[in-house]
Amino acid sequence: MPIRIALGMGITVVMFAIAGRRFYWLFRLISSGQPAPDRFKGMGQRIKAEIVEVGGQRKLFKWTVPGLAHAFTFWGFTILILTIIEAYGDLFQRDFHIPGIGTWSFIGLVEDFFAVAVLAALVVFTIIRVKHAPSREERKSRFFGSHNEAAALVLVLIGAVIVSLLLYRAAQVNTGNFPYSNWAFASHLIAHWLHPLGTGVNSVIETTALIVNVAVIAGFLVFVSYSKHLHIFMAPINVATSRRPRALGALASTPDMSMEDVRDEDEVVFGAGRIEDFSWKQLLDMATCTECGRCQSQCPAWNTGKPLSPKLVIMGLRDNLFASASRVLERDRAAGVEVDTLVPSVIDPDVLWSCTTCGACVEQCPVDIEHVDTIVDMRRYEVLMESRFPTEAGLMLRNVENQGDPWGLGAAKRTDWTDALDFEIPVVKGAIPDDVEYLYWVGCAGALDERARKGTQATARMLRRAGVTFAILGPKESCTGDPVRRLGNEYLFQEQARANIETLESAGVKKVIASCPHCFNTLANEYPSLGGNFEVIHHSQLLEHLVSTGRITPGTGYTGTVTYHDPCYLGRHNRVFDEPRSVIDAIPGATQVEMARHREKGFCCGAGGARMWLEENIGTRVNMERTREALGTGADVVSTACPYCMIMIDDAVKANQKEDEVRVLDLAQLVEESLAEPVGAAGAGSAPAGGEDAAPA
Repeated sequence: MPIRIALGMGITVVMFAIAGRRFYWLFRLISSGQPAPDRFKGMGQRIKAEIVEVGGQRKLFKWTVPGLAHAFTFWGFTILILTIIEAYGDLFQRDFHIPGIGTWSFIGLVEDFFAVAVLAALVVFTIIRVKHAPSREERKSRFFGSHNEAAALVLVLIGAVIVSLLLYRAAQVNTGNFPYSNWAFASHLIAHWLHPLGTGVNSVIETTALIVNVAVIAGFLVFVSYSKHLHIFMAPINVATSRRPRALGALASTPDMSMEDVRDEDEVVFGAGRIEDFSWKQLLDMATCTECGRCQSQCPAWNTGKPLSPKLVIMGLRDNLFASASRVLERDRAAGVEVDTLVPSVIDPDVLWSCTTCGACVEQCPVDIEHVDTIVDMRRYEVLMESRFPTEAGLMLRNVENQGDPWGLGAAKRTDWTDALDFEIPVVKGAIPDDVEYLYWVGCAGALDERARKGTQATARMLRRAGVTFAILGPKESCTGDPVRRLGNEYLFQEQARANIETLESAGVKKVIASCPHCFNTLANEYPSLGGNFEVIHHSQLLEHLVSTGRITPGTGYTGTVTYHDPCYLGRHNRVFDEPRSVIDAIPGATQVEMARHREKGFCCGAGGARMWLEENIGTRVNMERTREALGTGADVVSTACPYCMIMIDDAVKANQKEDEVRVLDLAQLVEESLAEPVGAAGAGSAPAGGEDAAPA
């Protein structure tokens, strides 16, 4: 007995000391990052996230087979904590059992069930590992990102824990030390096989397997602390400190451009140019990555041959974090140590600028890593600190700064879209009239692009038909700043935002309708951090309300099949999935067909993240990939609720020479086409009233 205690506890003390030193080092390294405000507020939502995301393994179940295998492994080791307690107790007392529950037959059944379930999961993981080996699948690698033997070793270690556990429990049955009945089916089955060996041999097996079990558990702790499987401990922390109610929508940070962190008397740093510029939460993200590749498998850039893999971005930054640990912890940078910037030394520029900020990576990540914020922070540094960005982006930035729109067409063109209407829309000059309920934020594309204008005009006619009173800002409207912010020019974004907020507040605007999801997201989610608080609704949401309440009744003017494309900034970023589909379902002659990738897994059109204004010379164009999927449904109409998506998909339909077979329509256009009677004339709802502060366009 003293030998059992000495060996078991000796191994444990040594291994725990090694692992403890590593975890303390990780704590110091991660906590050295910049502040990440509001990561501990809303504890109710954080507890719910722990239960659903960690305990319930919600995101992992999106991948049924590997998700189920991982869930059983996770739940297995959670339940088998009881067996670890029993193992250490057995070092001191051979017939040890946990007081109160240690002899319940049900506990023995549960422990054995999960031990067997974990072994079954290991078989599944091994098959997946062989089938999807990175060396064989290259860019298609999905579930495992490591080319070394670490992934195989962890399977061996987990297997060793379970096998040694079942062996010593089976031997206990034969030596009379096992506290559970034959409900512990696996232990009793193996005991039956070992019984012919006799009590003496079983006693040796019991001691040997017990020591091996304790040694492997303690060794596994050390292995985890030095490998990618660190996520076993980091994931619950990362999920608990992720943005709540959820990441996406607004970016995580809105830096004060005049009071940003000052490193010394002369240097002000915007964005992240070196590893120590990231927040502690972003450093925690890096240490948490499981290398599973789910983010990569959904990334539109990676799937169209671009070099961007969200997984590899996080892994590259993690490697740089660990390699730079001594400098980061000792703060040598302040002493004048020259350090290469992350771009291009760690992250290639083509990787950085391929991102559409669609959020598919964040949506899929099972451990709540926030890739988009990290990418945008690096873009901020490149643009604001180094003036390094794609050449073609310069024109877009100058246009927004000087003309208030990305195309540089100017304020005078903002009301041209109203020329095609046979009714007048009030243009706010001073205060919005009391009898006008909504300010219609048209957006740059909706006002200035010829194709997008058709969706804007249809929306205006539908609002008038339903009796919704609205006005527009006309020449006073300016770009919300979404493309310049996603490109990384935080300064220009804040200039645009503050000017727009002042315009809206001075007009007394309370409620806003936005047709562009990017404008919708910016007005609703990002302006509040700069003091602009408005009630914002997307036109698809308002259309659904008007249809469901009977203020608009779709007719039989359209008959055919429709496939709906989810705009990233409406769907994933703001969870508006059902409303547009409800509107289409309300059209009697419309039959919906879904693309393979839809709703949360919707595939980007390629315009987000300022990609609308950047050249796409690597791989397949994202809009071509998405449009091929849409055309594959055989639908007559590709409908969407975003002007940028309309432009990108329409371009791709024409490039495929399918414009005579397939039309690209905004949701409002589809509803309008369904109506039997002409629209736009007075009769179905009164025109918005004007006033001394409103003038017709």
